Amino acid sequence: MATVNEVIDTTIDDPGNRTPLVIGGHDYGSITRLVCGINESKTPIAWYIGMLMSLSLLGMLGGLVGYLIFTGVGVWGNNNPVYWGFPIVNFVFWVGIGHAGTLISAILFIFRQNWRTSINRFAEAMTIFAVVCAGLFPGIHIGRVWVFYWLFPLPSLQLAMWPQFRSPLLWDVFAVSTYATVSLIFWYTGMIPDLATLRDRTDNKILRIVYSVLSLGWTGSARAWSRYEKAYTLFAALAAPLVLSVHTIVSFDFAVSQLPGWHTTIFPPYFVAGAVFSGFGMVLTLMVPARQWFGLKDVVTLRHLENVCKILLATGSMVGYAYAMEFFIAWYGGNMYEGFAFINRAFGPYWWAYWIMVSCNVISPQLFWFKVCRTTPWLMFVISIFVNIGMWFERFVITVTSLARDFLPSSWGMFEPTWVDYGMLIGSFGLFFTLFLLFVRFGPIVAMAEVKSVMPHPHSPVHDDPQAAADHA
Repeated sequence: MATVNEVIDTTIDDPGNRTPLVIGGHDYGSITRLVCGINESKTPIAWYIGMLMSLSLLGMLGGLVGYLIFTGVGVWGNNNPVYWGFPIVNFVFWVGIGHAGTLISAILFIFRQNWRTSINRFAEAMTIFAVVCAGLFPGIHIGRVWVFYWLFPLPSLQLAMWPQFRSPLLWDVFAVSTYATVSLIFWYTGMIPDLATLRDRTDNKILRIVYSVLSLGWTGSARAWSRYEKAYTLFAALAAPLVLSVHTIVSFDFAVSQLPGWHTTIFPPYFVAGAVFSGFGMVLTLMVPARQWFGLKDVVTLRHLENVCKILLATGSMVGYAYAMEFFIAWYGGNMYEGFAFINRAFGPYWWAYWIMVSCNVISPQLFWFKVCRTTPWLMFVISIFVNIGMWFERFVITVTSLARDFLPSSWGMFEPTWVDYGMLIGSFGLFFTLFLLFVRFGPIVAMAEVKSVMPHPHSPVHDDPQAAADHA
């Protein structure tokens, strides 16, 4: 859809001055019309095509889960000694994808980074949908899904079974469920003013009822805004530590074991940096097409995209440093089993997966040193796809290579994924994109209230002065 004023994005060409966060001569009313127009306009054919493809993959995922339940976990490629295969790889991958939303929304909000306002809603929604995908795999990985409640720390006298609080798998239950709950509340709280705007503008009676319920009677009064901002700040403060804690605890699934390649203290910071890296990669994957298809170039400018690229460059360098330190620690520690584990990763039977990981996660983000790559949307999109691929292979390499060859050659065994493994991986993307497309169609994909808060007031003296408006922003 067209913007109010078609302008050339020059937000990257004036390094000596602070650039405006919204371009195109927008005011408060035009921002509302721009964002709400996505929900109010006729549904485009491309959305139906995307939804049809996503639903097809989701249907395949549902069929495969049913096949797994009625047949057994033997349909996977998991074996002895590789008891953990694609399910745990997919779980860690999707939990990592969900990290960027909390980082952008909570930590950047606390540090008053105003450029987050145009992209935080993408990231917050992505967080919720990624956690939904992640939560699927522990549920089906237990084999007997009808006793899924064994995942929770519920003591059972009938089974003579008590929760093992020393197990990192139980820590995961607390960490991921807390992260999902706080992220959901934080995401929903931030949408309340925008849902009220959609409520007041829609002509569809059913949608008006839905938006009215979801907006919780929002009136926009000074008292409502005061309480809203206090609540939003409180939830941001609660969510910020979760960025560090959740993937740190997920890394304990591996780090507290005695298995060579897993038993290392570098995993917690390494996993957190990798999670932020993969999360921002997915943000870029979603944001670049969305700003093009929905005419959001005036709100999500090249400056926003460039900032995301810089974060990808920084976190990608951290991940590359962690890869190098793993080899150094294995050598410096003098443990021949650890040394063999990492040599085996790079030159063993799964060498191809390791070098795909290094190429995608270490080499491809280095292209963002060049300004042309940070300011060309299609190049950003391609690199973000490589980042997503590389981060999935990172989890594959960590999980499979260490299990396939541990201490004794007599216990070695190769892991070969089955068609069910591949189908569930692809189907999980169907679940993710189905949820995201529904949100794009019926929810506010840009935080209108927050974008307006960083724009100059229409009656302010800086409103008609572009340089003063930039300084104000």
